[in-house]
Amino acid sequence: MAYIANTPDDVRVMLDAIGLDSIEQLFDMIPREYRLDRPLNVAPALTEFELTSRIGGLLALNQGADQRVCFLGAGSYDHFIPAVVDALASRGEFYTAYTPYQPEASQGTLQATFEYQTLITQITGMDVSNASLYDGGSAVTEAALMALAVTRRFGRIVVAGSVHPEYRQILATYLEHLDPEVVTVPAVDGKVDPKAIAEAITPDTAAVVIQQPNFFGELEDVEAVAKTAHEKGATVIVSVDPISLGLLRRPDTYGADVVVAEGQGLGNPMSFGGPYLGILACRQEYLRKMPGRIVGETTDRNGKRCWVLTLQTREQHIRREKATSNICTNQGLLALRASIYLAAMGPRGLREAAELSTRKAHYAAEVLGAVEGLKLAFPGPFFKEFVIRCSKDPRALLAEVGKLGYHGGVWLGRWYPEMADGILVAVTEKRSRAEIDGLAAAYQRALESI
Repeated sequence: MAYIANTPDDVRVMLDAIGLDSIEQLFDMIPREYRLDRPLNVAPALTEFELTSRIGGLLALNQGADQRVCFLGAGSYDHFIPAVVDALASRGEFYTAYTPYQPEASQGTLQATFEYQTLITQITGMDVSNASLYDGGSAVTEAALMALAVTRRFGRIVVAGSVHPEYRQILATYLEHLDPEVVTVPAVDGKVDPKAIAEAITPDTAAVVIQQPNFFGELEDVEAVAKTAHEKGATVIVSVDPISLGLLRRPDTYGADVVVAEGQGLGNPMSFGGPYLGILACRQEYLRKMPGRIVGETTDRNGKRCWVLTLQTREQHIRREKATSNICTNQGLLALRASIYLAAMGPRGLREAAELSTRKAHYAAEVLGAVEGLKLAFPGPFFKEFVIRCSKDPRALLAEVGKLGYHGGVWLGRWYPEMADGILVAVTEKRSRAEIDGLAAAYQRALESI
């Protein structure tokens, strides 16, 4: 049962109803010698994050509790989720709602989705956002398909090799039996060379796809890539980490035409890999080719503000094979959670989460790099993820680190054979100095034991 504190006015109304002047009068029947008549020895107030960590630590003392500290990343992150997200998103009118299909139905759901779209345009700098897609990988693919429709170029899609490998796999699957060729530009020392991207762009290239920060956590020269792509008439699709936008430049400032993202980090738990939230926003001129739901604002016949699904003539259930996309739904509940998270955090909170993640990640890179047998893979600037190379088998090393209570990272050899000795480590604002030092100590012990 949800607990909501009573306001002083609430207390006054209830006391008046039972004919009392104060709460203390409720206890008059208890003899005074049995009452606690002294100040309570209560510790100073904690922030919500500190309190959650404290209670979580107490709960972890229960036998069988999973006490592994999470340094996993690669698109799924252990960010802090304010309690207000669960409290509001768990309300029955939201929790049981489904994607609206009738244009004017469910005003509450439509309004919440409209707020989501507004928040996404604010953090990305784009003109319009849809109501969300399935996940970050499908968002990349839908953006590429949109670029084909906008440019009417069907020769190739150029993709940076530093884009999430699973996103690239999804894109290749979608285009397997279509005309465009997916051309991957390899990443060298953790990022792509803008000149190599430029050489891959042909007159029939519809789009260039790049990630910022990229899959390895490194910062790409996206401005140079965007400039070259635009000079050659190609669309620029940028996949971002939305938390990073609290610290890094908004994509509109360096030439992005379409911005996509995995929205899991915005108030959604890791949930063993899903369901997640696909974010897609773009410039105004791409609006009619945008996939999925779009909620618009209008007025009803009485002149009152209301919301409605709009531009449905783009969609599968109306245009059939001529639709801009096969997707005519959205991740409504997860988008709602992202909206609550962004509204609760605000610009200052989002920046703080991004800064803390960055500072702690750099500290982690420093202490892990000092462990004999480990070294930082790339010299460039990074956000909250980085790659370490190991002198011993990374899979065996991660298994041993796991036994010591840590999810130590993600083995890169599963996607990049040339990086079979690499581990991707992610650090969010939730990780403490003690946990980071503990991870370094765990790696040291694991290296000594295998």
